[in-house]
Amino acid sequence: MSAAPTANPPSPALTMTQVLVCGAAIVTLSMGIRHGFGLWLAPITMERGWTRETFAFALAIQNIAWGVAGPFAGMLADRFGAYRVLIVGAGLYALGLVLMALSTSGLAFTGSAGLLLGMAQSGTTYAVVYGVIGRNIAPEKRSWAMGVAAAAGSFGQFLMVPVESWLIGHWGWQNALFMLGCAALAIAPLAWGLKEPKAAAHTGHQQSIGAALREAMAYPSFRWLMAGYFVCGFQVVFIGVHMPSYLRDKGLDPQVATTALALIGLFNVFGTYTAGVLGQRLAKRHILAAIYFLRSITIVIFLLVPVSPMSVYVFASVIGFLWLSTVPPTNAVVAQIFGVQYMSMLGGLVFFSHQIGSFLGVWLGGRLYDQTGSYDVVWWLAVALGVLAALANLPVREGPILRVQRPQAVTP
Repeated sequence: MSAAPTANPPSPALTMTQVLVCGAAIVTLSMGIRHGFGLWLAPITMERGWTRETFAFALAIQNIAWGVAGPFAGMLADRFGAYRVLIVGAGLYALGLVLMALSTSGLAFTGSAGLLLGMAQSGTTYAVVYGVIGRNIAPEKRSWAMGVAAAAGSFGQFLMVPVESWLIGHWGWQNALFMLGCAALAIAPLAWGLKEPKAAAHTGHQQSIGAALREAMAYPSFRWLMAGYFVCGFQVVFIGVHMPSYLRDKGLDPQVATTALALIGLFNVFGTYTAGVLGQRLAKRHILAAIYFLRSITIVIFLLVPVSPMSVYVFASVIGFLWLSTVPPTNAVVAQIFGVQYMSMLGGLVFFSHQIGSFLGVWLGGRLYDQTGSYDVVWWLAVALGVLAALANLPVREGPILRVQRPQAVTP
């Protein structure tokens, strides 16, 4: 038995600055655009005459499509390089936004806002970018670099939500989607900065795709990470999509929701960066457990205090600090355990669990609201799941997986 070999290639194909600048810009666009989708719930459902469940179901499909396509997008990025996957993802992103604006039926809306945008996000977000980071940045700086990329995605949320709100208010929700479609195309030229030489995608421990998948799924720590990430998806997507309508129901001005979503993005810049830095010094399983537990406490306090603009802003700031701070330590643990040869694929696989949670969070939010007239059940479910996720991450083993080295045949 021997530990997995060193997870970084001996001579990085791309410079750290190049990877971080281009990767961060891509994540800023892809995550920033999607973070504001909750702002479209009210105008679209009112103009089309749809229920909230119709809108929520489409975004639920978006999240599950993202999750299903994620391992395949990661597999292609590991095999052929992230550049090609990012180009296709940018095209799908633009097409999905345009068709989302033109959809006049629930089925068409589900196909565009759901299926197309979900596939687009699988090829333009963390798993693909983190694969490039893992292959080109040394292990001692990897968690920090992932924190930088995640912080960029958070800055995109902070930047894009007010922009999207302004576009909707001044140009209408359809024209706003057309403009975002044009913005998504900017991912394509940025992808050039992540184009690796072919040899860079095949460094490190050589293993077949099937063997890598079987190894990961059979490893208990990987399954615990997937369980925690399921809860992460449930919580953040439910809050991101349904909080604007929740606050509207409480009688608050729509601008409060816009400011709250922007605050989530702003404070998540600090949260994700902090998580990345702490991941170089502390056990990542402890960081993850603390994040999930603190989320539950934050939601409980928010539900128990009277709703006001100030309570919303405080909640958004605290939950924002914890928002995507799970991303750097989770992906760093995956690289630490399995190495970086199939990091995009394995990152996409663990993210699939995240997206199952996202599907349930956004869909149950709409479903239970239409049935009960309230979001209370889903809020408290998010609290309970957060406690379970904290406990699930504690048994995770962070060391490199031990692999049996088969003896080579001796030539007589």
